[in-house]
Amino acid sequence: MAEAATNIANDPDEGWSLPAWTYSDPEFFEAEVDRVIRPSWQVVCHVGDVPNPGDFHTLDYAGESVVVVRGKGGVLHAFTNVCRHRGARLLDGPTGCARKLVCPYHAWTYDLDGRLTGVPMRETYAIDMADHGLKTVDLEVWRGFVFVRLEDDGGPSVARMMAPYEAEVEPYRFEELRAFGRVTLRPRAVNWKNVGDNYSDGLHIAVAHPGLKRLMGNGYGVEASAHVDKMWGPILDKPSANPSERAYQHFLPAVPHLPADRQRLWTYFKLWPNIAFDIYPDQVDFMQWLPVSPTECLIREIAYALPDDRREMQAARYCNWRINRQVNAEDTGLVQRVQDGMASQSFTVGPLSEQEVALRNFCRKIRHVIPEARQHRAPAPGWSRQPHGIS
Repeated sequence: MAEAATNIANDPDEGWSLPAWTYSDPEFFEAEVDRVIRPSWQVVCHVGDVPNPGDFHTLDYAGESVVVVRGKGGVLHAFTNVCRHRGARLLDGPTGCARKLVCPYHAWTYDLDGRLTGVPMRETYAIDMADHGLKTVDLEVWRGFVFVRLEDDGGPSVARMMAPYEAEVEPYRFEELRAFGRVTLRPRAVNWKNVGDNYSDGLHIAVAHPGLKRLMGNGYGVEASAHVDKMWGPILDKPSANPSERAYQHFLPAVPHLPADRQRLWTYFKLWPNIAFDIYPDQVDFMQWLPVSPTECLIREIAYALPDDRREMQAARYCNWRINRQVNAEDTGLVQRVQDGMASQSFTVGPLSEQEVALRNFCRKIRHVIPEARQHRAPAPGWSRQPHGIS
């Protein structure tokens, strides 16, 4: 989304959700992949995941496969994972290491910087080798995390998106984080927007997450900026009745590099449109929800942490995992309920509270990029192929 698109005022639908049809309609799904997902930044990995020349990580989304690889000079490169000869996929799997990128179909060979360096029977091709290197993809490293973008529509950098919160993030030493576990992929039979809506929804915490209510009391908060939603909750000193929660409160040790007001604070950041960082004193969890179809998405997540051999920290991280496993299970059921309910012809749009600032922000931005989202019922087929603009 272009920078100017975030300064949207006087939205006539400010107090309403997106209509139900936008969470299952194939044509709307194609439009938002083209206009929302392809121009947005997506996390592939952390610089610590690709420390050596030839180390690579791949990310498949929006019909593309993107590879991030460490070059021989230590520079990171991002390419589409596609050979320039017959379009074959070059690299398999989510991670690996390669001295060169060699196509398994006809052995076209590329250096780690994407240059085409080898073509069997080179004399039979009327090509300039310099014109057939791998197709590059926009790449940005923000505080150690590697982001890619399929299309540049003039939108802000990740650094600009997160600028309002840089002072809050800085003490956590993101650049020094290392993978704590492995990437997990969890398919969900729901539209990707429903996962994001739930993530930024603060009103359901007291109703549907008794564990978070016990840990945070009434301290959970939500705010929205131009490109980022922020949620937060302080961990209470009063021991929880739940064993895992009580153990987390007990074992969580002091973290020397964090200021006093963040020693027992959980903070969540959702970056437009589908990326989240859960920042705890003990670790940082990354999550993104990737669109697969109008009613399917893939949740991709991994935890990162700073090296800390203290037994108390190890215990706290284990309890954190147990607490959030339960929260995730609760959210999985909630999001499925919404997806199922939206199939009813009786539901079109729902009113949004003035406190639902993050949901209002997301709906406003979607309506700006895809004005047809203002219509309570799906328009006639073919609408997305008409010229579109700001309404």
